[in-house]
Amino acid sequence: MSIGFGIIGCGMIANFHAKALADAPGVELVACCARDLEKAKAFGEPLGIACYGSVEEMLADPKVAAVSIATPSGAHMEPALLAAEAGKHVVVEKPLEVTLERCDKIIDACDKAGVKLGVTLQSRFHKSSQLIKEAVEGDRFGTVTMGDAYVKWFRTQEYYDSGAWRGTWELDGGGALMNQAIHTVDLLTWMMGPVTEVTACTGTLAHERIEVEDVAVATVRFESGALGVIEASTAAFPGSLKRIEISGTLGTAVLEEEDIKTWEFAEMTDEDRRVQEEMIGKNKTGGGAADPAAIGHHGHTAVFTDVARAIQSGETPLVDGREGRRSVEIILAIYKAAKTKQSVPLPLV
Repeated sequence: MSIGFGIIGCGMIANFHAKALADAPGVELVACCARDLEKAKAFGEPLGIACYGSVEEMLADPKVAAVSIATPSGAHMEPALLAAEAGKHVVVEKPLEVTLERCDKIIDACDKAGVKLGVTLQSRFHKSSQLIKEAVEGDRFGTVTMGDAYVKWFRTQEYYDSGAWRGTWELDGGGALMNQAIHTVDLLTWMMGPVTEVTACTGTLAHERIEVEDVAVATVRFESGALGVIEASTAAFPGSLKRIEISGTLGTAVLEEEDIKTWEFAEMTDEDRRVQEEMIGKNKTGGGAADPAAIGHHGHTAVFTDVARAIQSGETPLVDGREGRRSVEIILAIYKAAKTKQSVPLPLV
């Protein structure tokens, strides 16, 4: 029997959630809600699903067993708490929330209710990402010395002007780092291990009427001793594909979106040569580098498929609340380092 999902919030990202739920096995989109009922109807009626004007009404629908939260970033906690209290499983669009306190309230509520919590950090599900993760864990890089992440994207002023919540600390939680680069920050720490210290500079150089950064540069120290750089921008015309570089004494791998652009080790195997041949040309979209809608939904499909597996098996989703919290903590540490002009240790206290 399919798990019935309801989407909370009917903005742009909800369209990707709907497409992903349509493709994911074991789930079914049955409802949606928005504070403006007419907006919910405009989204849901073409899909043939129930439409509601409040979260509470949708949660009372017995067909809804799980929710997908697609509200602005700083408005994830309230519907998540209501859903957990109602005994519904929860999937939250990235970031989990915009403060650690709000993240922890969601995690605690889902733990207390015994419901599953997943976060849409879908880049972990890409085969190329998993190959690099496996290579790190298999000591293919020798002593890992550097782990770098680059997200040099472009957003117009109209993008920020299109929603009153965009570019605000309260509801966006940050700028280029929290909104655009969080997937790459998540991948970097997933591959490299915990971050123990950051330094940073941020600026708002190219956009008006926003509170948050459109340029950020941070240096990071990992628990392993390796060092790295995180660069993020929404002011780098025309926008480049996001990139991760992992380097060590015995190898280097470079990931660009879903493509492995470099895969070189001191001792190459036949499998390495297959990776070189097969993992190029995997990216099928612009990756959101210049257009936030220019992304595929296949990553979201993998997230919903994994959460459905976890619900049915009783296991933990690959990217649960605690995993989703990690990238938020790193980004908040970077903001603190930029504000104080001092190095900031992790974990944050």
